[in-house]
Amino acid sequence: MAKANIHPTWYPHAKVYCNGEVVMTVGSTQPEIHVDVWSGNHPFFTGTQKIVDTEGRVERFLRKYGMGSADSVTVKR
Repeated sequence: MAKANIHPTWYPHAKVYCNGEVVMTVGSTQPEIHVDVWSGNHPFFTGTQKIVDTEGRVERFLRKYGMGSADSVTVKR
């Protein structure tokens, strides 16, 4: 049998805040949760993700392994 008075308080409607706004309600042991990133503003989920290649690593990889450049697609026969 479970011991009494050893478990934390459960908040079934804990509010999750991101940038001062309530973004969702979840169950938690804390009444309020403050986060910096959530699925509504994360680039992976919003589709605004960009591959930033400032040093040319992608092109260098493609040249090294004979895959052409990132702009053109070459077909080997």
